[in-house]
Amino acid sequence: MSSNQDIREMGNTSSRSLGLSGQRIYAMCLRYLYLLRGSWPRIIELAYWPTVQMILWGLISQFFAENSSWLAQAAGVLIGAVMLWDVVFRGQLGVSLVFFEELHARNLAHLFVSPLRPTELITSLLLISFVRTIIGVGVAALLAIPMYHYSIFDLGWPLIAFFMNLLVMGWAMGLVVSALVLRFGMGAESLAWVVVFAIAPLSGIFYPIEILPQWAQSLAWFLPASHVFEGLRGIMFDHHFSFELFYTATLLNVVYLLGSIGVFLYVFSIARKHGLLMRIGE
Repeated sequence: MSSNQDIREMGNTSSRSLGLSGQRIYAMCLRYLYLLRGSWPRIIELAYWPTVQMILWGLISQFFAENSSWLAQAAGVLIGAVMLWDVVFRGQLGVSLVFFEELHARNLAHLFVSPLRPTELITSLLLISFVRTIIGVGVAALLAIPMYHYSIFDLGWPLIAFFMNLLVMGWAMGLVVSALVLRFGMGAESLAWVVVFAIAPLSGIFYPIEILPQWAQSLAWFLPASHVFEGLRGIMFDHHFSFELFYTATLLNVVYLLGSIGVFLYVFSIARKHGLLMRIGE
């Protein structure tokens, strides 16, 4: 009898444990809503990805529809553009994600107990970003040769100019994102993934800048990437390297990189003054 009673009690306990409590579910949903409400980057991210994808592919479709003759050479241009755009993406992530690893490990304060200077940290972040980008994009470039019979190395020495301009642009964005996370906490971490794609529609990766609305064209020319991808199409279609586009992209990158370093150093000084180096992280 006792064994049968124990079995029934275990069954009742199991049934109660499998029951759903609307109050507890509501409490957990409320918790997550509070987290969402307290982080503006998370709110923006909800609508961000669908909007960017819609704009980007809408512009690509519009350009293809109006320029059917362009499709004959589109394969090489698209593959080359994708790989070069990844230089920006990898360059930015190479800075910001490595910095985030220090924040997650709560190691930033320990690093600066040593004689390490902020400028030395920045330099090391840029160098490791270069190495990570070379590895990531290099593998993709080599695989494209047997898979699609396309070699981006056929661009010759202009490839170096394109690569370095896009990499430096990624560095500048990575330093600004790192500064924002240092200032506002890990809730802004998603900016590392958001900020690059926010400028993708304006960068003319897969289509000329002239396809954009007039107001967007004015913004696009302030991006080094826009000049790089216009230069890429100039080489592939007209076999001409535009030094004007190259010099403009380089000048913009110098301004943006110096500005991003200044922003990072300024935010770092605030973080050190207010003790944020000890508190930030998971």
